[in-house]
Amino acid sequence: MTLVAGVDSSTQSCKVVVRDAETGALVREGRAAHPDGTEVHPDAWWSALSEAIEGAGGLADVAAVSVGAQQHGMVCLDGSGEVVRPALLWNDTRSAGAAADLIADLGGGSVGAAAWADQVGSVPVASFTVTKLRWLATHEPDNAARTEFVCLPHDWLTWKLAGATSLDAITTDRGDASGTGYWSPRTGEYRRDLLKLALGKDVGTPRVLGPADTAAHSPSGFVLGPGTGDNAAAALGVGARPGDVIISIGTSGTVFTVAEVPAADATGTVAGFADATGRYLPLIATLNAARVLASAATLLNVSLDELSDLALSAPAGAGGLSLVPYLEGERTPNKPDATGSLHGLTLSTMTPAFMARAAVEGLLCALADCLDALVAQGAVVNRVILVGGGARSEAVRRIAPSVFGCTVLVPPPGEYVADGAARQAAWVALGGDEAPSWSALEPERFEADPTPQVRARYAEARDLTLNRL
Repeated sequence: MTLVAGVDSSTQSCKVVVRDAETGALVREGRAAHPDGTEVHPDAWWSALSEAIEGAGGLADVAAVSVGAQQHGMVCLDGSGEVVRPALLWNDTRSAGAAADLIADLGGGSVGAAAWADQVGSVPVASFTVTKLRWLATHEPDNAARTEFVCLPHDWLTWKLAGATSLDAITTDRGDASGTGYWSPRTGEYRRDLLKLALGKDVGTPRVLGPADTAAHSPSGFVLGPGTGDNAAAALGVGARPGDVIISIGTSGTVFTVAEVPAADATGTVAGFADATGRYLPLIATLNAARVLASAATLLNVSLDELSDLALSAPAGAGGLSLVPYLEGERTPNKPDATGSLHGLTLSTMTPAFMARAAVEGLLCALADCLDALVAQGAVVNRVILVGGGARSEAVRRIAPSVFGCTVLVPPPGEYVADGAARQAAWVALGGDEAPSWSALEPERFEADPTPQVRARYAEARDLTLNRL
């Protein structure tokens, strides 16, 4: 039996799965927590990865390892490979002004947005690495001056696992590189002029590997795959194919699909990313997802399971109560300074059940807006697959098809990012033109009558919220 390992270094934790390369059967796994916050020293990721590897029984018998990790995080290194400052994560919105400045640098307004979309497939928002580099240059010029190399979380962890010290040994992949804002999925090349525009100087960047290329060999002998960003890894983990739309409810909410051609949305709503197979991954992300449910449960002093029961006990539409869930600002729509709002409070709706229903519907309506935007950009929707921690909520699973207006498939709970990374590692270990096909358990199918009135009421509340900003 050939064993492979996949890593998911996410915002909140690190997971490691060890699987049979040929069948995908789970052999063992481990997990460790990450610190809270929107900036984290990469050493914390390394400590968590080491703990998770130990919890998974080590890697001594593993042939190949790939790392999937949160996208966009800015890891700045000096000429000796030392970390210059804690990494700014994807959900750190302090660079919102920098994003606006970068769009202005290319003409401003729709002209500047269209220029960015044409050149790198995406319009800068606070999440992207390029905006964080502009923030660094503006607010921490000394740290910007020390920076000689910029990479992403999965790049840095792969480099550490390789035991390398040379900056030239740092690699990345198409999927993660496409989220920086200075690499073009269409051309497969860095836009060094845009990197220099952001940071004020050119610096080193990782070599971009193909989907099944070898990044390095570890000191203990296992092969390191190219790794990728978390969404591209999740697509591999669920076996997504063109026409599948994956809606992931984790720390962030993401709606993405596998496509044969690159996207370039000048409105900035759809990010034109690449995937981990050589194809493309048009994607829309929200800042607010599973934590909306957690916050609602905390407010009502109930568990997540009890929140689900409460939501299912209330009627569709929650009696007119609508939650706009912009609790941490928002990326889609691009309103980093937004706050959440609750509309329709009355004596009859100010109850735990109606509040729980409004929280679930508000989360799903925000994701449904993203699904609509993806379709408007030409996405083909053959199947909607719901994954992520939030998909474990019975209320989410049962209400989702009524809000989305279509059948929803929910695979068995799993660590899909880590599984996708493991599948990539198997591809590297076994070779071949495509990642190996692993048998998967049949997803559960959820259907419900559409509730367009819920979407309509939410849209009214959403627009009132946005108009006040």
